[in-house]
Amino acid sequence: MSVYQSIDYQLMLRAIEMAKNGMFTTAPNPNVGCVIAHGEDIVGEGFHYKAGEAHAEVHALKAAGDKAKGATVYVTLEPCSHYGRTPPCSEALIKAGVSKVVCAMEDPNPKVAGQGIQMLRQAGIEVLVGLMEEEAHALNRGFIKLMKTGLPFVQLKMAASIDGQTALSNGESQWITSSLARSDVQHFRSKACAVLSTSKTVIDDDASLNVRWSELPECTQQKYPESELRQPVRIILDKNNNLSSSLKLFQADGEIVVVNSEEGNLDSPIDESGQFDLAELFRRLAKSHHINHIWVEAGATLGKSLIQAGLVDELVLYLAPKIMGSDGKGLFGALGIESMQDVININIQDVRHVGPDLRLVATLN
Repeated sequence: MSVYQSIDYQLMLRAIEMAKNGMFTTAPNPNVGCVIAHGEDIVGEGFHYKAGEAHAEVHALKAAGDKAKGATVYVTLEPCSHYGRTPPCSEALIKAGVSKVVCAMEDPNPKVAGQGIQMLRQAGIEVLVGLMEEEAHALNRGFIKLMKTGLPFVQLKMAASIDGQTALSNGESQWITSSLARSDVQHFRSKACAVLSTSKTVIDDDASLNVRWSELPECTQQKYPESELRQPVRIILDKNNNLSSSLKLFQADGEIVVVNSEEGNLDSPIDESGQFDLAELFRRLAKSHHINHIWVEAGATLGKSLIQAGLVDELVLYLAPKIMGSDGKGLFGALGIESMQDVININIQDVRHVGPDLRLVATLN
């Protein structure tokens, strides 16, 4: 028999929706939502808006005031137990006199990792863990992966014709997909800690790779002023120093990390074949720039390298209703696969129209 009632699901769902309010501003901190209630009566709610500012529980407690005493707290991530840039949320909940805390999931951060739950229980507060855990996990894929593996969550975005070609044989590729698909990309960029590409892609497209607020959905524009929009770090692989200062990349606001093979560039580990060691690069970027979620916009060479290295968590593929023929340039180039047992299988999670194009989202086995 479940320990949860229907009202518990309703209020945790409300906390999850609250957490989503921080998805464009909170990184590299996790998205967290909190609801405080007496039965069905919500007395306070809040979400974590930006790293360094008050956590979701603090906002909810402030809204609840004295009504927090004896209440049940629904929070999407275990309340923190350590002093960082803000005091421990577990301590604040204890001081407020809440009677019960329902956590969607335990915090994978080793600084917390069950200690917040333990602190609450030692104070006599009932704690339940695991309600809508899968939905809560989806809020913070980058944060969770980094805490568990030391590597960021990687989304690989690619675009092709319906027959899998990314460019004509002469290299022409602007534009395969529609303007609506390109605007859709802005939504993904805005949620990532970093956007990664190569100097070839930047030069070929004269790409800025920043988030263009005017192309975000209207509802997003209304909720987040342009001044509050967090620009992801732009990481460019430029092994042979081909970038020039005249490119649009350098005219747009936001931090840029150029990774090259120059001695002393700590972000550019080179493997035995003389290529970038992408896994080590990602580990270093995670530590030096607090990056837990990378959105990659790549051509065939980088896309192939990431897939072969097993670094792609999710593939976002835009397919245009165009036929370019096999004399074009394919999505991943030659992979050296000679047996059907060795093909790379994907799990398609979502397929939908974006204007005239199809957007396919898949995970890799």
